Amino acid sequence: MCLAIPMRVEKIEGDFAKVEAGKFLRTVNVQMLPGLKRGDFIMVHAGFAIEKLSPEKARKTLKMIRGEDLE
Repeated sequence: MCLAIPMRVEKIEGDFAKVEAGKFLRTVNVQMLPGLKRGDFIMVHAGFAIEKLSPEKARKTLKMIRGEDLE
C-alpha cells in the first residue's frame, strides 16, 4: 500500500520545494505541479508533489492520519 502525505510548501527553488507537515521537513520535486506558491498544500508521495489540495482537505486528511476525531 502506498501513502501520500499532505504537506505545506514553505519555499520553492526551481523544480524543488521545501515542505512541512508537523515536525517533518522535506525537499520534494514539484515539477508536475506548475504554479505552486508558498503556503499551498500538496500531496507528497515518494518525494514528488502529485496533487494540490485545498487547506481544508489537507487539514482533514492530516487529522485522519493522526487518528484524531473529525467531528
